[in-house]
Amino acid sequence: MFNLLLSYLNFYTYRISVPNKKENMENLQKKLGEVLGLERAAQKAVDELIEMKLLKSESKNEAKEIQGEASTHEEKIQEVASVYSEDKNVRLDVAKVEESAKETEEKAAKIMETYLGEKPDTSEALEFLCLAEGVEVAHYEVLQAICSNFDNKKALTSIKSILKEEQRHLSQCIDMAKAAVSA
Repeated sequence: MFNLLLSYLNFYTYRISVPNKKENMENLQKKLGEVLGLERAAQKAVDELIEMKLLKSESKNEAKEIQGEASTHEEKIQEVASVYSEDKNVRLDVAKVEESAKETEEKAAKIMETYLGEKPDTSEALEFLCLAEGVEVAHYEVLQAICSNFDNKKALTSIKSILKEEQRHLSQCIDMAKAAVSA
C-alpha cells in the first residue's frame, strides 16, 4: 500500500513543472510589460473618464491622485526593467518588455471601451476603475512571485512597494464607487 501511495505521489510530483531559467526570464519580461502597459492605460483611462465628465469633484480628485501614482509606478517599473537588463545573470530584453506593454495597453483600452459601452454613467466609470485596479493588484502579485525567482532585492522591494499602493488604490476605488451610489 505504501509503495502504491509513493508511486502515486511520484507521478504527480513529476508532472508538476517548475519554470526553468529561460521560462522565468520570459515570464519576467512579459509580466513587467503587462504591468507597465496597465500603468500607462490607467493614466489614459482617468483622462478619458474626466473628459467624458464621468468623474465628479472628490472622485475626480482621487482619480487624479491615483493617476499621478500610476505615472510614478510606470517610472519604477522602467527602473526595475533596467536593473534586470543590466544584471549579468538575467539580461532582460527591454524591447520585449515594451512590446508586451504596448499590447497590454491596447487590450486595456478595448476592455474599457467595451465595459463602458455607449452611454456610461459615473457609477460604471468608478466600477471600471475598480476593475482596472483589481487587475493591477493581481498582476503585481504574480510579478512579485516571478521576481522572487531572481536574486535582486532592490527589484523585489520596488515591486512589493508598488503592490501595497495598488492594493490601497483598489480600496479607494471601491470606496468611491460605493459613495457614488450612496449619495
